[in-house]
Amino acid sequence: MKNFLYALLLTLFTVQAHEFDFSELVKDQSESVVNIQSVKKVQLSQRSMNSFPEELFREFGFPFPEMDIPRQQERESISTGSGFVIDRNGYVITNYHVVQGADEVLVKFLDRREFKAEIVGMDELSDLAILKIESEDLDPVEIGDSDEVEQGDGVIAIGSPYNYDFSVTFGIISATGRGITSGQGIGDYVPYLQTDAAVNRGNSGGPLFNTDGEVIGINSQIFSRSGGNEGLAFAIPINIALEVVEQLKENGKFSRGYLGVQGGEVSSDLAEALGMDKPVGALVRAVVKDSAADYGGVKPGDVIVQVGSKEVIYFKDLQHTVGMTKPNTNLKLRLFRDGDYKNLYVKVGELPSLNQAEPETREPEVPDYPLGLQLENLNDEDSNEENLGVRVIRVTSNSPAFGEIFRGDIITKIKSSNITYDISNVEDFVDALDSFAVGDKIAIFGTREGSNFFVAVTVE
Repeated sequence: MKNFLYALLLTLFTVQAHEFDFSELVKDQSESVVNIQSVKKVQLSQRSMNSFPEELFREFGFPFPEMDIPRQQERESISTGSGFVIDRNGYVITNYHVVQGADEVLVKFLDRREFKAEIVGMDELSDLAILKIESEDLDPVEIGDSDEVEQGDGVIAIGSPYNYDFSVTFGIISATGRGITSGQGIGDYVPYLQTDAAVNRGNSGGPLFNTDGEVIGINSQIFSRSGGNEGLAFAIPINIALEVVEQLKENGKFSRGYLGVQGGEVSSDLAEALGMDKPVGALVRAVVKDSAADYGGVKPGDVIVQVGSKEVIYFKDLQHTVGMTKPNTNLKLRLFRDGDYKNLYVKVGELPSLNQAEPETREPEVPDYPLGLQLENLNDEDSNEENLGVRVIRVTSNSPAFGEIFRGDIITKIKSSNITYDISNVEDFVDALDSFAVGDKIAIFGTREGSNFFVAVTVE
């Protein structure tokens, strides 16, 4: 009996060990994953006197003699990252931030072959770059389907962390569809795959494989307070990357779709105020004038719940989906407005470049009356085409409206579920609020400095 148990345990251990043996998978990628060396030429100014550097004078407390012209010196700044071969024609994928500003790019293979690479195209917002090397002896990776990736799937990251070539780590997919903001625009339009596989500086641009040896992502960002691995890494889904790469090959740039709305998430209070069953969708707070959304009839206060065939749960879902849509494409939007769902059709515009100023729109807030607000009717000079609105002239501190509504705001409508109250004067505002009970959630619409706004408030 003991011998049987020992044999059973040995068999189970062997099976489990085999499931986590990726040695053959790793060997198969040895000619596909590369080290990327980015070389930048930096100009330095150094004043000298008869070959004595300025620092030497300072060290001993002597003033440095005045020189008319500083001597210019050029040195090379070298940074490293990772990448991988995607076809036999010499195309290599890496991250935008790996080769950004490079004067020269070198692609190094594990067998010590080196090639100077041409930067074919780059896209900052997806953090992708496509390189081209001249070689007839290339072994591309196998490409997987990132749309099939699920939370909990096993993954392997290969790259050059801290310039340690062809390092391998293992982990799982912690989440899919992550939206992160770099603060510099890099990668802001990507629904990232999150993984706990160890990813460090230098892994950027390297492949993330599934356990079948197929690339399903490109390692791009890490979240770290120390600068090293903390189990929070983000990879660009390969399906997204390939769409960008195809345009970069053809045009050297990627044209991204643009709707022209600013917004955020739908809170539970706002969903209740608008009459929605649950807090989902992209809340439209402002519409850019003369944008695709403006021409298509999208209004502040709309909640976009579907774009084409894709559901929108968070605002980032709208950003990602529209961003990957080609400009001039006709797109169906399903949205919630005035207590009901309706469809709109818009012709998608093109996202302005990062150095092109986007039309200004201010994000809003909103006012209330027995909620700590003093109001006045608009005079003839301030009245609008619809003859709607009352002006806020005072907001009581520590009131429900304090910090949300400001002096000078103009309130034009109040909504709750499928009921809309147009506000033409102070009396309309008071009557509208009187129809609600304490604790009801309402949405108040208005304008501030020429821009539309609205906010959810609880009646007290």
